[in-house]
Amino acid sequence: MMSKFTIGLDFGTDSVRALLVNAATGGEIACSVHGYARWRAGKYCNAEVNQFRQHPEDYLIGLEAVVRDILRQAPAGTAENVIGISVDTTGSTPVAVDRSGTPLAMTAGFEDNPDAMFILWKDHTAIQEAEEITRHAKNWGGKDFTRFEGGIYSSEWFWAKLLRTLRVDEKVRQAAFSWVEHCDWIPAVLTGNTDPLTMKRSRCAGGHKAMWHKAWHGLPPEAFLRGIDPLLTGWRERLYDHTYTSDTAAGNLSPEWAEKLGLSTEVTVGVGALDCHFGAVGAQIEPYLLSKVMGTSTCDIVVVPAAELKDKVIKGICGQVDGSVIPDLTGLEAGQSAFGDVYAWFKHLLAWPLEHFALEGREEALSRLLPALEQAAAKTPIGQSGAAALDWFNGRRTPDANQKLTGAIFGLNLASSAPLIYRALCEATVFGAKRIVDHFMAEGVTVKGIIALGGIAQKSPFVMQMCADVLDLPVKVAKSEQSCALGAAMFAAVTAGYYPDVETAMKAMGSGFETTYQPIPANTARYAGPYRNYCRYAALVERENTIT
Repeated sequence: MMSKFTIGLDFGTDSVRALLVNAATGGEIACSVHGYARWRAGKYCNAEVNQFRQHPEDYLIGLEAVVRDILRQAPAGTAENVIGISVDTTGSTPVAVDRSGTPLAMTAGFEDNPDAMFILWKDHTAIQEAEEITRHAKNWGGKDFTRFEGGIYSSEWFWAKLLRTLRVDEKVRQAAFSWVEHCDWIPAVLTGNTDPLTMKRSRCAGGHKAMWHKAWHGLPPEAFLRGIDPLLTGWRERLYDHTYTSDTAAGNLSPEWAEKLGLSTEVTVGVGALDCHFGAVGAQIEPYLLSKVMGTSTCDIVVVPAAELKDKVIKGICGQVDGSVIPDLTGLEAGQSAFGDVYAWFKHLLAWPLEHFALEGREEALSRLLPALEQAAAKTPIGQSGAAALDWFNGRRTPDANQKLTGAIFGLNLASSAPLIYRALCEATVFGAKRIVDHFMAEGVTVKGIIALGGIAQKSPFVMQMCADVLDLPVKVAKSEQSCALGAAMFAAVTAGYYPDVETAMKAMGSGFETTYQPIPANTARYAGPYRNYCRYAALVERENTIT
């Protein structure tokens, strides 16, 4: 009898990947990655104003390409034994849709309108709107609906992006019937139920990004939303009251998509979630271990038994939601708006001549640049680089979201070489991670260790040892290079009925850990001074920040 298989789909910032997994063992049979063509071409984005948009057609083209590719790689007969698909995406990444649930960018007249496309998580055009939502929540005279969002609403989240779009684009405002998160839209497409009023909405996205909570029976009430801006009148009733945890099936694969993908209509499709939450499951998260997805940004997840958390509300984070990660636990989210993006920025800064003068061997030189910087930076004793930096190159997500903040480099002189500055940037990203751990601990949430996943965790022993030393905690690196997609495949096995719950799926399908970095006590002590400097500079920049 042939094994059963599940597919995890992971829609990231630059690409979509599919992972075909043996449901019994978690063995990874095949993987495929497809880059978004319009994104690669830089279309619909303007970094100067923090605008980042993605076209829905890129998602659909990539979805079909990666699933077809993993089935081509697999042994004959595999497709007939695929039992489930689950999906994770970046978020909050919402889009305006018409009455049928079709993104406006896929309708006549809106094909090249960025406001009619998915507004990517890292889009910060709605800073003003986020500030207004936070201010209104504190002053309107009723419940503070940001209470379970950390107390500060972010420009990266659902309502801020919706309001910003309604204000700046009348055509979109008139044509839109509702709004849908990316992680809700893909399962809706796959199951053939894109009706905004009946599609199953994600507990994860709704709770962490849209102020959904069972305490007020869904989204914030009409009176609260209308008080922020009359333009929000009427939208709540065209959204949703209920959300679903990701161990729930959204439905079965529709005949149209079964044919496109070469699969059966018996395949179940799970309710979607955000990538870092599935990544935590793929990396076998446990209560009080902090799962850290380390890529262009970071997303940090802690799960806590609800009974132990009781009525405590954690301030300054990115949401506290029952069932957002594992159904029976409370998920706590934090993160850094830039991590690997900081290193990439410095690489491109140094490589400007290579990129603009088409020198021979350019690509090879670019690929060798960061490893060479890392090697040289590692030779500098801790605390002796002379330089210090802040990691807020894309604003600050946690603690206390503030997307107005910017990165900075201090202490430069004529001896400040590229490796020394690179080391300061690495230290800044890790010090930013320590601020998050310290914040959790100050709020009464114990962090016993770190689970690291993502590209940096796999590729940079220098940064990972620095994490262990600065955090003074063991850092376990997940073995799978596709932990988010693996987590999606685990949920797919649950929604298909192969396992009774997520915990059982994690135990059976988990791939374990590649290595564990232990803190070196002498290094931990040496980083104390530079960390104090980081906190001092952070306070200075935040106090003097005048960006509008």
